[in-house]
Amino acid sequence: MTRSEELFNRALKLMPGGVNSPVRAFGSVGGTPPVMVSASGPYLTDADGREYVDLVCSWGPAIVGHAHPAVLEAVHAAVDRGLSFGASTPAEAELAELVMGRVAAVERLRMVSTGTEATMTAVRLARGFTGRNLIIKFAGCYHGHLDGLLASAGSGLATLALPGSAGVTEATAAETLVLPYNDLAAVEEAFAKHGQDIAAVITEAAPANMGVVTPEDGFNAGLSRITSEHGALLIFDEVLTGFRTGYAGYWGLTGGAAQSAAPFTPDLMTFGKVIGGGLPVAALGGRAEVMDYLAPVGPVYQAGTLSGNPIAMAAGIATLTAATPDVYGRIDAASLELSAAVSSALDAAGVDHSIQRAGNLFSVAFGTSEHGVRNYDDAQGQQAYRYAPFFHSMLNDGVYLPPSVFEAWFLSAAHDARAMDKVYAALPAAAEAAAAATPPN
Repeated sequence: MTRSEELFNRALKLMPGGVNSPVRAFGSVGGTPPVMVSASGPYLTDADGREYVDLVCSWGPAIVGHAHPAVLEAVHAAVDRGLSFGASTPAEAELAELVMGRVAAVERLRMVSTGTEATMTAVRLARGFTGRNLIIKFAGCYHGHLDGLLASAGSGLATLALPGSAGVTEATAAETLVLPYNDLAAVEEAFAKHGQDIAAVITEAAPANMGVVTPEDGFNAGLSRITSEHGALLIFDEVLTGFRTGYAGYWGLTGGAAQSAAPFTPDLMTFGKVIGGGLPVAALGGRAEVMDYLAPVGPVYQAGTLSGNPIAMAAGIATLTAATPDVYGRIDAASLELSAAVSSALDAAGVDHSIQRAGNLFSVAFGTSEHGVRNYDDAQGQQAYRYAPFFHSMLNDGVYLPPSVFEAWFLSAAHDARAMDKVYAALPAAAEAAAAATPPN
């Protein structure tokens, strides 16, 4: 038994599934997950001393690489000043200014500790601002584990939702409408039926939790138009894409760009991952008129003892400062090269697939070359059984991929030629493993 196996078996006796976040348990790919003990640059090292090229990057935050010197220096300096004060610090405003300097849609910002907390607060704020109860979300989009958004689709396009998790009540789920992604007609239908009761539409700027799905041209702008026409709000969830897919996130690449064919501005936005540089930080921001409904200025209550924690603020400031336009350019180029190499290896092995892309994020969907993936039904219909052997072949060759076919691949500015060559060398065998896979009985 390896040291990782020993550690994971110990964790199984202490924590549900041995993990503190479900995907880490390798449930969709099988096997015992390696237990990581350190990270540096583009690499992870497990408890047995084995090194992996990391294509998860802590699900996004390690955009400049693990243990970046400037980030470590900032965190160490902040630690020396104290871990938590329960009072305001200068770093909170400094990080807020960095965010606002990148994302013009943000006129006010509130720091929180997790992406779930950010989206939960955004939904509460939308209801408080509009005086309405219903929320529209899209099947396959993930906005954290708050009850109202862990809902599954009902029997029709504009029917009220059903509980998507044990512990979510029917009454809570019924305050959510779940619609197919990339379908503006379904949104129009929902507003025609429930418009006076809809507080907001919440959507991932570019979905990355059913694999990556690219919003069709005009989809996000259409959501902005429809919500504005009906007096509802548009909540743009950039917990994953924010400051990862570009300098101003996915909105900055598309709807917020001066050259955009259909520019628009969300009412509220949520951020996480990169904004904390690897520490637990998230935020929500948006129009001043809406954000000023939050306490202590307005009637919508939200609070957090560790919100704006000085250590976390230091990590976020250092990460955003280090993530320059040049960094994004290098990651973009590396992402294009890697996704092309993955596709080439799969083609050579005769594996039908499509590459799904949103900025520098991408994922592989098996058996989808004809139409790609444009919504959750497409994602669910792929040949997902091919991913586990592909994943384990890469893992055996020292490359750590997302342990689910429904997750995005991440690169960092630290992924140099040595690291990428190791990935490229592992691809042919992984592609052959995917080709040899057979559907489960």
